[in-house]
Amino acid sequence: MVQKLTTLTETASQTAGPYVHIGCIPTFAGVGGVYPEDLGLSPIREGAKGEIITITGSVYDGTGWAMRDAMMESWQPDAAGLFAGQDGADPNVSGFCRFAADGVSGEFTLRTVKPGPVATRSGGFQAPHISVWIVARGINTGLHTRIYFDDEDNKGDPVLARIEQRPRVQTLMATKTGAGAYRFDIRLRGERETVFLDM
Repeated sequence: MVQKLTTLTETASQTAGPYVHIGCIPTFAGVGGVYPEDLGLSPIREGAKGEIITITGSVYDGTGWAMRDAMMESWQPDAAGLFAGQDGADPNVSGFCRFAADGVSGEFTLRTVKPGPVATRSGGFQAPHISVWIVARGINTGLHTRIYFDDEDNKGDPVLARIEQRPRVQTLMATKTGAGAYRFDIRLRGERETVFLDM
Protein backbone atom coordinates (compact mmCIF):
# COMPACT_ATOMS: atom_id res chain seq x y z
CA MET A 1 0.00 0.00 0.00
CA VAL A 2 1.31 3.46 -0.92
CA GLN A 3 1.81 5.84 1.98
CA LYS A 4 0.17 9.25 1.65
CA LEU A 5 2.63 12.10 1.18
CA THR A 6 1.05 14.03 4.04
CA THR A 7 2.36 11.44 6.50
CA LEU A 8 6.02 11.62 5.44
CA THR A 9 8.44 13.61 7.55
CA GLU A 10 11.46 15.53 6.39
CA THR A 11 14.79 13.80 6.93
CA ALA A 12 17.82 15.52 8.41
CA SER A 13 20.00 17.65 6.11
CA GLN A 14 23.33 16.26 5.01
CA THR A 15 26.48 18.21 5.68
CA ALA A 16 28.23 19.70 2.66
CA GLY A 17 31.73 18.57 3.68
CA PRO A 18 34.34 17.35 4.03
CA TYR A 19 34.23 15.83 0.55
CA VAL A 20 32.45 18.46 -1.52
CA HIS A 21 35.66 19.90 -2.96
CA ILE A 22 36.74 16.45 -4.16
CA GLY A 23 33.68 16.29 -6.42
CA CYS A 24 33.79 19.96 -7.48
CA ILE A 25 37.58 20.44 -7.78
CA PRO A 26 38.91 16.91 -8.30
CA THR A 27 42.43 17.89 -9.41
CA PHE A 28 42.81 20.05 -6.28
CA ALA A 29 42.12 16.94 -4.23
CA GLY A 30 44.66 14.93 -6.26
CA VAL A 31 42.09 13.13 -8.39
CA GLY A 32 43.17 13.51 -12.00
CA GLY A 33 41.54 12.69 -15.31
CA VAL A 34 37.96 13.55 -14.35
CA TYR A 35 37.81 16.79 -16.37
CA PRO A 36 40.32 18.32 -18.77
CA GLU A 37 40.36 21.32 -16.41
CA ASP A 38 38.49 22.06 -13.19
CA LEU A 39 35.44 24.29 -13.70
CA GLY A 40 36.03 27.86 -12.55
CA LEU A 41 39.80 27.50 -12.25
CA SER A 42 40.21 31.28 -12.63
CA PRO A 43 37.82 34.25 -12.97
CA ILE A 44 40.18 35.94 -15.43
CA ARG A 45 42.21 35.13 -18.52
CA GLU A 46 45.38 36.66 -19.86
CA GLY A 47 44.69 40.21 -21.02
CA ALA A 48 42.04 41.06 -18.41
CA LYS A 49 41.79 44.84 -17.98
CA GLY A 50 42.26 46.48 -14.60
CA GLU A 51 44.32 45.89 -11.48
CA ILE A 52 45.18 42.25 -10.85
CA ILE A 53 44.86 41.48 -7.14
CA THR A 54 45.37 38.52 -4.84
CA ILE A 55 43.07 37.90 -1.87
CA THR A 56 44.24 35.44 0.77
CA GLY A 57 42.44 34.30 3.88
CA SER A 58 41.01 31.41 5.86
CA VAL A 59 37.59 30.17 6.89
CA TYR A 60 37.51 29.77 10.68
CA ASP A 61 35.04 27.63 12.61
CA GLY A 62 33.55 28.53 15.98
CA THR A 63 36.61 27.27 17.86
CA GLY A 64 39.01 29.40 15.82
CA TRP A 65 40.42 26.56 13.71
CA ALA A 66 41.04 27.17 10.02
CA MET A 67 38.81 24.82 8.02
CA ARG A 68 41.10 22.96 5.65
CA ASP A 69 38.20 21.42 3.71
CA ALA A 70 36.43 24.70 2.89
CA MET A 71 35.47 25.34 -0.72
CA MET A 72 34.33 28.65 -2.10
CA GLU A 73 32.83 30.02 -5.29
CA SER A 74 33.14 33.66 -6.22
CA TRP A 75 31.19 35.81 -8.68
CA GLN A 76 32.13 39.34 -9.65
CA PRO A 77 32.07 42.02 -12.35
CA ASP A 78 35.06 43.23 -14.32
CA ALA A 79 37.08 46.37 -13.59
CA ALA A 80 34.35 48.50 -15.18
CA GLY A 81 31.60 47.00 -12.99
CA LEU A 82 30.11 44.88 -15.80
CA PHE A 83 29.27 41.19 -15.51
CA ALA A 84 30.07 38.60 -18.18
CA GLY A 85 27.41 38.75 -20.88
CA GLN A 86 26.61 42.44 -20.43
CA ASP A 87 27.29 44.79 -23.34
CA GLY A 88 30.85 46.08 -23.15
CA ALA A 89 31.98 43.57 -20.52
CA ASP A 90 35.63 42.49 -20.62
CA PRO A 91 35.73 39.19 -22.58
CA ASN A 92 38.71 38.09 -20.48
CA VAL A 93 36.74 38.22 -17.21
CA SER A 94 34.28 35.36 -16.66
CA GLY A 95 33.80 36.55 -13.08
CA PHE A 96 33.36 33.00 -11.75
CA CYS A 97 35.91 31.07 -9.73
CA ARG A 98 35.84 27.90 -7.64
CA PHE A 99 38.67 27.51 -5.14
CA ALA A 100 39.47 25.72 -1.90
CA ALA A 101 41.45 26.14 1.27
CA ASP A 102 44.88 24.56 1.35
CA GLY A 103 44.71 21.13 2.98
CA VAL A 104 47.66 21.88 5.28
CA SER A 105 47.53 25.61 6.11
CA GLY A 106 43.80 26.19 5.65
CA GLU A 107 44.52 29.33 3.58
CA PHE A 108 42.77 30.12 0.33
CA THR A 109 43.99 32.35 -2.48
CA LEU A 110 41.88 34.14 -5.06
CA ARG A 111 43.75 35.84 -7.91
CA THR A 112 41.45 38.09 -9.89
CA VAL A 113 40.86 41.59 -11.21
CA LYS A 114 39.70 44.21 -8.76
CA PRO A 115 36.01 44.79 -9.56
CA GLY A 116 34.54 48.17 -10.33
CA PRO A 117 31.36 49.72 -8.87
CA VAL A 118 28.15 48.09 -10.11
CA ALA A 119 25.29 50.31 -11.30
CA THR A 120 21.94 49.72 -9.62
CA ARG A 121 18.52 49.96 -11.29
CA SER A 122 17.73 53.09 -9.27
CA GLY A 123 20.70 54.97 -10.73
CA GLY A 124 23.06 54.48 -7.80
CA PHE A 125 26.06 52.20 -7.41
CA GLN A 126 27.10 49.23 -5.33
CA ALA A 127 30.65 49.55 -4.03
CA PRO A 128 33.24 47.25 -5.64
CA HIS A 129 32.72 43.77 -4.23
CA ILE A 130 33.03 40.05 -4.87
CA SER A 131 30.20 37.68 -3.92
CA VAL A 132 31.32 34.48 -2.19
CA TRP A 133 29.57 31.18 -1.47
CA ILE A 134 31.12 28.93 1.18
CA VAL A 135 30.71 25.21 1.93
CA ALA A 136 32.62 22.95 4.30
CA ARG A 137 32.13 20.29 6.97
CA GLY A 138 29.28 21.17 9.29
CA ILE A 139 27.69 23.63 6.87
CA ASN A 140 24.37 22.14 5.81
CA THR A 141 23.46 24.99 3.46
CA GLY A 142 26.06 27.06 1.62
CA LEU A 143 26.69 30.49 3.13
CA HIS A 144 26.71 33.71 1.10
CA THR A 145 28.80 36.75 1.89
CA ARG A 146 30.64 39.54 0.10
CA ILE A 147 34.17 40.83 -0.03
CA TYR A 148 34.42 44.63 -0.06
CA PHE A 149 37.70 46.57 -0.02
CA ASP A 150 38.85 48.85 2.79
CA ASP A 151 40.58 51.20 0.33
CA GLU A 152 37.36 51.93 -1.61
CA ASP A 153 34.51 54.34 -0.91
CA ASN A 154 31.87 52.00 0.50
CA LYS A 155 29.56 54.59 2.07
CA GLY A 156 26.83 54.52 -0.58
CA ASP A 157 26.56 50.77 -0.95
CA PRO A 158 22.91 49.72 -0.47
CA VAL A 159 23.74 46.28 0.96
CA LEU A 160 26.19 47.61 3.55
CA ALA A 161 23.66 50.31 4.48
CA ARG A 162 21.18 47.60 5.56
CA ILE A 163 23.50 46.17 8.23
CA GLU A 164 22.04 47.59 11.44
CA GLN A 165 24.97 46.69 13.70
CA ARG A 166 27.44 49.06 12.08
CA PRO A 167 30.64 47.58 13.61
CA ARG A 168 29.84 44.31 11.81
CA VAL A 169 30.32 46.00 8.42
CA GLN A 170 34.06 45.59 9.04
CA THR A 171 33.67 41.81 8.79
CA LEU A 172 33.03 42.27 5.06
CA MET A 173 36.15 44.36 4.41
CA ALA A 174 39.26 42.94 2.79
CA THR A 175 42.29 44.68 4.29
CA LYS A 176 44.98 45.90 1.93
CA THR A 177 48.31 44.32 2.90
CA GLY A 178 50.47 45.47 0.01
CA ALA A 179 50.46 46.39 -3.66
CA GLY A 180 47.63 44.35 -5.20
CA ALA A 181 47.33 42.20 -2.06
CA TYR A 182 44.42 41.87 0.38
CA ARG A 183 43.53 39.74 3.40
CA PHE A 184 39.97 38.52 3.99
CA ASP A 185 39.13 36.00 6.71
CA ILE A 186 35.70 34.40 7.08
CA ARG A 187 34.54 33.57 10.61
CA LEU A 188 31.55 31.27 10.87
CA ARG A 189 30.63 32.21 14.44
CA GLY A 190 31.86 33.80 17.62
CA GLU A 191 33.67 37.10 17.96
CA ARG A 192 33.90 39.02 14.68
CA GLU A 193 31.50 36.58 12.97
CA THR A 194 31.28 37.42 9.28
CA VAL A 195 28.00 38.91 8.05
CA PHE A 196 26.21 36.32 5.89
CA LEU A 197 23.57 37.42 3.41
CA ASP A 198 20.24 35.93 2.38
CA MET A 199 20.12 37.05 -1.25
